Formats: sequence, C-alpha cells, structure tokens
Amino acid sequence: MKYLYALLIFVPIAIAAELMHASPIVIFALSAAAIVPLSGVLGAATEELAGHTGPTIGGLINATLGNFAELVIAALALRAGLIDLVKASITGSILGNLLLVLGAAQLAGGLKYRSQRINPNLAGLSSTLLVVAVLGLVMPAVFHALHPDPLRVATVRVSAWIAGFLILGYALSLVYSMVTHKAAFNEGGDVAHHEEKPHWSLRKAIIVLVAAAATIGVLSEFLVGSTEEAVRSLGLSEMFVGLILIPIIGNAAEHSSAVLMAMKNRMDLAVGIAVGSSIQVALLIAPILVFLGFAFDQPMDLAFTIIEVASVAVAVGVASSVMQDSESNWLEGAFLLIAYAAIGVVFFFF
Repeated sequence: MKYLYALLIFVPIAIAAELMHASPIVIFALSAAAIVPLSGVLGAATEELAGHTGPTIGGLINATLGNFAELVIAALALRAGLIDLVKASITGSILGNLLLVLGAAQLAGGLKYRSQRINPNLAGLSSTLLVVAVLGLVMPAVFHALHPDPLRVATVRVSAWIAGFLILGYALSLVYSMVTHKAAFNEGGDVAHHEEKPHWSLRKAIIVLVAAAATIGVLSEFLVGSTEEAVRSLGLSEMFVGLILIPIIGNAAEHSSAVLMAMKNRMDLAVGIAVGSSIQVALLIAPILVFLGFAFDQPMDLAFTIIEVASVAVAVGVASSVMQDSESNWLEGAFLLIAYAAIGVVFFFF
C-alpha cells in the first residue's frame, strides 16, 4: 500500500494544472493519479477511526465510507448532467470488483497457497445480496422496455421506490452481519484483525479523514470538469470511461488491499473488500445517486442498457459460482480475469 502514497505528489501538481488552465487531458490524468493515493489515505483514516469506536460502529464507518471517492465522482458527474457516465461507472464498479478485484485476489492468493477457505456464511450472504442487486437493475430496465416513456418520468418514479427498498435491504444486511449474527462472520481467524488497536489518535484520524475527503472532493471536481473534453480528445466512448477508468480511479487503493489480504491467506477479508464493495455500490451508492438526481434537478433512473444488465448478471453468476464451494484457487481467479477482459473488449468497441 505504501507505494501508492508516492503518488501523493500528483495532488499539488493536479491543483497547479487546474489553476494554470492546462489541457483537459492533462488535468484528467493528473487528477486521476492524485485521487488514487488519496483513496488509500481515506481508507487508512477510516480504519483508524473505526478502531476507536468499537467493532460494530467501526464496521458501519467502514461500510459507509468504503466507496466515498467513487460516490463523490459520480455525484459531481450527475450534477453536471453526465447521467450515462454515472450509470456506466455504477456498472463498471460492480463488474470491476466482482471480476477484476476478486479475480486478482484469488489468482494472487492461489499462486501462494494451494487452496484458500472462504467463510460459507459470508459467501452465502454475498450471493443473496448480489441477486437482489441484479433484481434492482433488471426490473427498472424491463419496466422501461415494456412501458415506453420518452421523458422517463414513470421510470424515474419506479426507480426511486426500488432505490428505497435497496437501501433498506443494505441496512438490514449490516444489522445481520454486524449485530445479530456477528459471530458467524468472525469465523476463519479474522477476529484478531478486528481487534487490532489503532496506531493513530482519534483526533489525528478525524483530521486526516476530513482533509482527505475534502481534497478528493476538489480533485473530483477537476476530474469531472475535464472528462468530456478528455474523452473526445482520446477518442474513447463515455461508456468505456465510466465502466473501466472511473471505477479503477476511485477504488485502486481498495483493490490493492484485497490482493494483499489474499496473499496473507486472509481470503475472507479479500472477499469482503471485493464483493462487499460491489454490494455497496448496487444497494447503497446507486440508490443514493437516484435521490441526489432529484436534488440536482437531474433525474436519474435505474434503467440500465441491456448490455449493462446482461454483463452484471453474468458477473454475479460467475462470482457466486466460484464462491459456492467456500474455497478459492488460482484457476478460478484466472477465469474471473478472463471474463472481465472479455466484457471490457465488448464495451471498448460498443
């Protein structure tokens, strides 16, 4: 993780580039490079803050701030009216975490250990929540297809109701895994991890968290502001940028953590990071963006394109399949990466 912090040098450089009105491509690239390590700093501060608040509140803090950078980028893009980019980033984050991150973690861990165990309770709950996530994407798309609505008013209304149900489902899953059935999810030797004492004072953790969050907000503004021009200059589609680049930028630090945990034979944590992030995006981040759309006067629905829904459904099916036996090996990881590459190629030429 420490090597990512070397990229913090791009923070002042990105700010200087914006102040000097550099080209959109330069601002986009520098802002992206700066957000990556800041996400890691935010994650570290969140972990330290969680250590001061106890396992239950700490787990809630981690769950809430896990995708903060991505939420900020998506919210700013939504405010700017880049709704297709926002939807693509939601799809891309789910795909990236389920296929790229989980696949890389299984491959890295499997090359070091012949086989790794996954807590069956974690695997079972994750699979259930992923199916609910697919439901939340499929039903608005089906409704929109069967109920032609040029202004999408009815589709937005349906999406708002579904968004509320998804947030409720996510909240209930947190209560289940962190309160009523907490012991079932502490099997497999990861209990000690949750009991580690914080290395920072509470004051330092809060200051670093607030500073990192504020800086991410500023840089995300630069990133979103330069996206349209940068996309045109690079000849890339808005969907490809949203599906591939934005999720990687927002979650790079978290991605590396999942791989490192797998290499330390802590596969439960690796799965929790990768799959948990996908679940959070589908059940919390996407619904929040639907409601933010009303606040920004940029109504957004959950009616994704057929190719996006199909890709997420396939990813959920493949990820659930590799977790169902509660074991992990390098071959499963390799096939997840192959699936991600295949989907990426399709969207590149879409």
